[in-house]
Amino acid sequence: MPKYQSHSETSWEAAYEIEDSADTLRGRVFRCLQKSSHNYVFTGMTDEEMQTALNMNPSTQRPRRVELVESGLVQDSGRIRKTKSGRNAVVWIICKTEPVKKQMDLFT
Repeated sequence: MPKYQSHSETSWEAAYEIEDSADTLRGRVFRCLQKSSHNYVFTGMTDEEMQTALNMNPSTQRPRRVELVESGLVQDSGRIRKTKSGRNAVVWIICKTEPVKKQMDLFT
């Protein structure tokens, strides 16, 4: 089951309801980040940029990105970019240590 806030019944319900589609959503987030790379230059994206590109709710996108980070497929690039509101945001990239084909096989 996707992660949820243990103190929140509605969080558990949301995780339960999304369980069947979590892999697909995780794959969409991963592929979005992968497409942000050009000629093996990992330009990456902020959460807000991914949400816009995927037309995905932040409460859906961010947990999927966290799962990808925890599984070792996505990492903090060490860079930041400004959000629409002018705040600093982490730029996320796919990990360079795993072969891309192996990464994609996880979502097919």
